[in-house]
Amino acid sequence: MSGVASRRAADQLMEQGRVEINGKVVTALGTKIDPEADEIRVDGRRLRQAPERRYLLMNKPAGVMSTRSDPQRRKTVIDVLTSAGVTGFFYPVGRLDYDSEGLLILTNDGAFAERLSHPRYGVPRTYEAKVEGIPDERDLGRLRRGIVVDERRTQPARVHLLRSTPAKRGPQSVIEITIHEGRNRQVRKMCDAIAHPIVTLRRTRFGPIADARLAPGAVRDLRPDELRALRAAVEAPVSSPAREGRPKHRPLP
Repeated sequence: MSGVASRRAADQLMEQGRVEINGKVVTALGTKIDPEADEIRVDGRRLRQAPERRYLLMNKPAGVMSTRSDPQRRKTVIDVLTSAGVTGFFYPVGRLDYDSEGLLILTNDGAFAERLSHPRYGVPRTYEAKVEGIPDERDLGRLRRGIVVDERRTQPARVHLLRSTPAKRGPQSVIEITIHEGRNRQVRKMCDAIAHPIVTLRRTRFGPIADARLAPGAVRDLRPDELRALRAAVEAPVSSPAREGRPKHRPLP
């Protein structure tokens, strides 16, 4: 009950007539309430309303930690939020490493953040990786089928060679990689394994969410249609090898 008691203890409080909703004592178990609109009191003490749920999209710059704090006092995504005028407690969903940039979702909805970031739900993440050299079809095929990283094979990925360009130290290429796991520095390690190390890495899509116009360091709220699409991506039935074995779960609230 709004952080005051467990469900069983809350039932006992109601049976004892110690709970009021909008000034009336309520003893019927299972009474539905709107925590954002109804006034709830326990033993005459008004409970605080839950904060409004917010879902933010950030284009994380390189050189920023995608954590709430950093022991080395490096800049974090919370510092970026503060600079953008956003206050409150937010969880970053998943992570982008310090040297990478791109789309990151932050929210104060803990359950939603956990589901989005957990690999068992298979929410895809798409990256553009600038790599050294020009990967051939054999290299790209290894990435697509799965490659051993940290003694464990990665799940199948979608991989496309977008372009190759000359550079002073040799040619470079940009490849698009879509994965469903999000293991620590996974894309960098995958490219290292085919001997085409990453020069720069940028996440361009998180599930169905993309925004090529969002500048590095910029933050905005997700639109209602984007949030619906993101929820649908989490709740969609298993449809690819990367998502097989995902457990059944209740719909998001």
